[in-house]
Amino acid sequence: MTAADDDQSRAPYLEALGAYVARAPARFHVPGHKGGLGADAGLVGAFGGAALSHDLAQGIDGIDDGPQPTPYALAERLAAEAYGAEESWFLTNGASQGNHALCLALAPLGRHVVAQRNSHASVVDGLVLSGGNPIFVEPEYDSELGIALGVEPEKLARLLAEHPNVRSAFIVSPTYYGLAADVAGCAEAAHAAGVALVVDQAWGAHLGFHPDLPPSALTLGADAVLTSTHKLGGSMTQSAILHLGSGERIDAAALDRAVRILRSTSQSTLLIASLDAARRQLATRGEELLGETLAKLTAVRQRLKAIDGVELVDESFVGRPGVSGYDPLRIVLDVRAVGCTGFEFLEQLRTRHDVHPEMAAQATVVFVVSLAETEQQLDRLVAAVEVSAAELGSAAVNVEPVERFELSGGCVVPPREAFLGEAEVIALDQAVGRISCESIAGYPPGIPALLPGERVSAGVIDYLRATAAAGARLHGASDPTLTTIAVLLEERPS
Repeated sequence: MTAADDDQSRAPYLEALGAYVARAPARFHVPGHKGGLGADAGLVGAFGGAALSHDLAQGIDGIDDGPQPTPYALAERLAAEAYGAEESWFLTNGASQGNHALCLALAPLGRHVVAQRNSHASVVDGLVLSGGNPIFVEPEYDSELGIALGVEPEKLARLLAEHPNVRSAFIVSPTYYGLAADVAGCAEAAHAAGVALVVDQAWGAHLGFHPDLPPSALTLGADAVLTSTHKLGGSMTQSAILHLGSGERIDAAALDRAVRILRSTSQSTLLIASLDAARRQLATRGEELLGETLAKLTAVRQRLKAIDGVELVDESFVGRPGVSGYDPLRIVLDVRAVGCTGFEFLEQLRTRHDVHPEMAAQATVVFVVSLAETEQQLDRLVAAVEVSAAELGSAAVNVEPVERFELSGGCVVPPREAFLGEAEVIALDQAVGRISCESIAGYPPGIPALLPGERVSAGVIDYLRATAAAGARLHGASDPTLTTIAVLLEERPS
């Protein structure tokens, strides 16, 4: 990079895109809406002409062709510098694309990989694509709230010692609830075993840009880190960045090939430009904007704690097994003492107050707070929670978290073999002991309770039914009513 290329106040891809639009060229290329001229009037009204005029074919007029390095390459380099990575890749199919690429690069056909059991469904999908075999490490678990925490380094170290042929391990930090694992300890355990550590930091694209937040996993020794930039980094939905650490445990060329084979040949310029702009904002104004929100949240938390029946999942959890840090941009309510489920509380907020949390579970409700959150929005949140707690508390019932099922012990058939194998659809109650061809998760947060290649147990059937009955949506189930399930066809005697 030249000195000018090294300037974090630049957004080279966004600038190149804007320069093309500003020239008002004659467009005889895709997309067919021609900058909005051929678009439906309702679409133009909803999106605006400016957005449609910037929706181009990625390689047009020097945006990704012509003199090297291209604006696209410069934008990725600036992202790597901002995050402290050796190399970074823009992703336009979310962090899921990054997990798929990591599995292709690190867990090819037949290779074993350690993965946190409550990893996002995209890790399992990636193993279906790659043919790798998972060995699961269990995170710590809060049985009262019914939520998974982080992986303890000692547990990871023991598992890696039992499987000396493993060369990569996948963990999650922070969780949906903003709870960060001991990434430094896990990195030390992995590296001592000669293993690369991959951290799904999808919920932490902003980490590292303010001293009062948990540090980024890259600074703690992770070899690869996924940041779902659209979640809390300010880019558009479905955009993310994959970062490679400075070590030599991951082949950068192999990872680059995997990213490219999964990349559309018609990537969205809007998503790419939004990643470029989000990186610039985080690098140049992140500490300022995050600081403004963090200052407001101190008073907001005190007000929420004063509401009858409401408890907070917050920094008080730090120091528990599996929790070494907390991201205050998550407001997590424990509503059991109100006398309702988190699903019921969320529904009350949505329908009565038009306040929309990120997610709910049996015992909790999760709100995501963003860069430069306004006082008005935060006041509205507190007021809605206070009224909802009073309304729902008048008909209080005893709330117990959905009981955790007994884990299967892992995949008895590789996920790829189970997913692509010949299947038969049978009644769910008849599936106990059979090998699942499906990945089924309560969503959000999209963490599978049943994986392709695992045996179906009576416990997991009860858990899935209880999860659905509590109000969660089941992601991945071919039959959303849970009446039937696809299982691997058993050989019939001739």
